[in-house]
Amino acid sequence: MSELSVAEIDHLLSNTLSADLPEIISGLSADTRTGVRNAVGRAQRRLDRELAEHERLEGMAELQISLHASGYTMIAGVDEVGRGCLAGPVSAGAVVLDAATRIQGLDDSKRLTPEMRVQIDAEIRTQALAVAVAHVDPIMIDGLGIAAANLLAMRRAVAALGMPVDHVIVDGLPVDMGVVSTAVVGGDRRVSAIAAASIVAKVARDAMMREFDQEFPEYGFGANKGYGTLEHIEIIRRIGPCALHRMSFAPCSQNSLF
Repeated sequence: MSELSVAEIDHLLSNTLSADLPEIISGLSADTRTGVRNAVGRAQRRLDRELAEHERLEGMAELQISLHASGYTMIAGVDEVGRGCLAGPVSAGAVVLDAATRIQGLDDSKRLTPEMRVQIDAEIRTQALAVAVAHVDPIMIDGLGIAAANLLAMRRAVAALGMPVDHVIVDGLPVDMGVVSTAVVGGDRRVSAIAAASIVAKVARDAMMREFDQEFPEYGFGANKGYGTLEHIEIIRRIGPCALHRMSFAPCSQNSLF
């Protein structure tokens, strides 16, 4: 390829599929032109990043593969969002993925930008065998307590999948899901189906809080999503809570503040 210019080689490397890059990089090993070496370096770094992403996604699928090998056929990942909020529902996502499905960029929703979450949410909904999101409102949270409300949201999400699930993989500590389950601490970054569930739940809940922002604009729900930011807490102290607030949570529960 010595007859090619540096610009041509750069364009070739930039537009070559990863599977074909090693052969081209090898063929350029004797080319000492600085521009070529720089282009090869960029291509090699791209290849290394893609290999690392491939290995990460393969690792996230290992638990589900092992569960299928144990005889389980329909496995759902489950995760919740909004547990620590002062306002709005606690929401749970449930996702069933084929064990062979690999979604680029799939990760714990907290590690993704809002734009990335929306993009990957769409990909999950395209590729998943089933997706469901369920919510438990603030009144029920206050009546049941957050732990029970959280469990209820997860159970509702699994039930809403509309298919028989024989195993659930849940993020965090063991809980009674009403079906055989495996709990994985840090599962939202370690297990594909849980990561997918965390993303669909987060995207759905954020959209709901943006709608509530239109109804209660003074609380900034579009920005804070109901979490206890300093600004949100100050607003509660100044004008009091609204119908979306969890009255069992401080500072909403501290009547002396109002």
